[in-house]
Amino acid sequence: MKNYILLFTALSLFGVNAQEKEEKKLTIDPKTNCELRYFYFPNMEAYYDLKNEIFHFQENNTWVTNKHLPNNYGGYSLYKRERVTLTDFEGDNPEQLIKIHRKMYPYNAKGRVQRPDQPLLLGVSAVFLE
Repeated sequence: MKNYILLFTALSLFGVNAQEKEEKKLTIDPKTNCELRYFYFPNMEAYYDLKNEIFHFQENNTWVTNKHLPNNYGGYSLYKRERVTLTDFEGDNPEQLIKIHRKMYPYNAKGRVQRPDQPLLLGVSAVFLE
C-alpha cells in the first residue's frame, strides 16, 4: 500500500512540473507565419511580450525588461487599447526595431491614430482586451 502512495505522489509531482515547463501557445499570423508575441505601445515606446509576460522599455536610455512598468509611466491605461500587435517579428529583442515602429505607428497626443486591422489573439490576458 505504501508503494502505491509513493508512486501516486511521485506521478502527481511529475505532472505539476511538466505543466510548469509547458510553453504558452501563441497565435500564428497566417500572412507572415510568425507568432503574435509582442504588443507595441506607441505612446510609451514600449513593448509587451505575451510569451514571457514582461515589458520591454527604456530607462535612462537603456532597454530593460520587467513584469511591471516603472512609476514614471503612471497614468497610462492599458485598457485604452492604444497598442499595435507585431505580426512580423519573433525574436527576443523587439526594441531593435524601435526606429521602424516609431515611423510606422506614430503617437498622436490628440487621440488615437488609425491602425490597420489587428489580428485576433487567443488566450491573451484580459488586461489587454477591454
